[in-house]
Parts: sequence; structure tokens; C-alpha cells
Amino acid sequence: MPLLEVEDLATGYGAVPVLHGVNLSVDEGETAVLLGLNGAGKTTTLMTIAGLLLPWGGRVVYDGRDVTGRDSDALVRKGLVLVPEGRHVFPSLSVEQNLRLGAWARRRRRSEVQGAMGRMFEAFARLLERRAQEAGTLSGGEQQMLAIARGMMSNPRLLLVDEASLGLSPRFAHDVFETLRRINDEGVTVLMVEQNAGVLQIAGRAYIMDKGRIVHQDTGEGMLERGELRRAYLGAPA
Repeated sequence: MPLLEVEDLATGYGAVPVLHGVNLSVDEGETAVLLGLNGAGKTTTLMTIAGLLLPWGGRVVYDGRDVTGRDSDALVRKGLVLVPEGRHVFPSLSVEQNLRLGAWARRRRRSEVQGAMGRMFEAFARLLERRAQEAGTLSGGEQQMLAIARGMMSNPRLLLVDEASLGLSPRFAHDVFETLRRINDEGVTVLMVEQNAGVLQIAGRAYIMDKGRIVHQDTGEGMLERGELRRAYLGAPA
């Protein structure tokens, strides 16, 4: 059953249209990925789903309810959480302080926050080792893991992740993808935006986006076998 359904979604910036009727769905418990080159409209799609950008048309249905244009804070409280592109950690705060900010919406429920913190340090061993370290001194891969862990502190049911592998070495990109696979195994539904075709190894469903529209849909495994699509829309070798 779909946890997320996006129907004919259209939006843009100022008077410039970017999305031209996007349709996609993500089943509960699934990992889905939205692939495409820069400028395809991938980040705009996630921002609109997350309530950070108002749609011009179409609708977003989450957990069976129309949440089109809903405030992002309200969506976070309902378990729809975005990990934005570029990591966006607070560089002068410690790893632990960054994680606590991820639980801001439930900060008064201290036992819940402490429990979530413990789970994050169990899942992200590198962060436990660096819990008192300033986030700005972490490596790129460690900052990305911190950004994902901070998103998980909000107790998401649906986690939107924008360009998790951007700027990372192949080893760190693999580690991040494996982390997201474990998160999905624990019951969190994941929708990722990526340009790295390596993510297809963990995706149950894959969409390719071009010029503000979904142009292809397949399983992750099926998309891996479509070398001509990867060449045309990802710049990846066959």
C-alpha cells in the first residue's frame, strides 16, 4: 500500500516552472530512488513533498491523507522528514548537540530523546566516537551520516534524503547507502534523490526524472540492467 503518492505535481520558482506534472508513489517499507541529472527537478520534488515549496498544481498524499501545501513542521510531527542536500550540520556544535536539535519537536519528552540518541550512537559507531567533537571538523562522509542520524532523531516514518552521496568518495558513498539500507530494514520508508547509480543496488523502486517529468520507472535491479538509460539520463557507463 502506498505511504506516499504524488499526483500531477507542478511547481517552480518565481514565474519559472520546474515540475510539469510529476507522478510517483512509494509503498510503506520500501526504498525508492529518484534519479536524474542536475536540473531535472529532483530536489524541487522533495522540497515540495516536504512542505518547503508550495505546489502550483497536483497533490501530495501521505498515509492516505492529502497533505498538499501543509507546513513542513506539521509534516515532521507526522513522521515525514527531509534530510536536505549539502549535509547542513551546525559546524560549531558538537555531534551530540546536532542530534538533540533533530529531536526538537519532542524535546520535552526527555526519555524518548535519550532513547533515540542511544539508538543513533549504536547505529552510527563513528558518531559515538566523536560525540563531543565539533561537527564542522568531521569528514564529509561523517557529516553526511550525522545529517541522516539527525533526521532519524525526529522518529520518521518516511525519510526523504537528498543527494546523500554528493561529494563523497566511493567508499563513504557505499557506507552511506548501507546505512540507509539498514534504516529501511528497521521499518522506515525511504525516498532518495541521487545521481549515483550505485544506489540502485538498495532500491526496490527507481524513477528517472528529466526536465521536470518522470520519464522511466522500474525496479532498482531492472534499472541496473538498462545501460542505455544510465548513459542517457545519468551520464553513467553502461
